[in-house]
Amino acid sequence: MVSTSPTPDPASVQRGDIIQIGGHSCRVTNLLQLPGGAKRLCFESGELLTMHARSRLVALRTLRRW
Repeated sequence: MVSTSPTPDPASVQRGDIIQIGGHSCRVTNLLQLPGGAKRLCFESGELLTMHARSRLVALRTLRRW
C-alpha cells in the first residue's frame, strides 16, 4: 500500500479518504452529491460534513497495488 496526501475538494473526495477535521482523523464511508457542486460526506463515526464547492481539506488516501 502507498499513502498519498491529496487536497480533496468536493469533486475529488472518495470513499476511504481520511480527512483531518479539527485535529481528528475521519474516514469517509459515503458521499452524497448536492446542488451547486457540494457534497455531503458521511464518516465511520456517523458524523456528517457538507463540503461547499470551494472547500479544501487535508486528507490521506491509501493506494492499493496488486
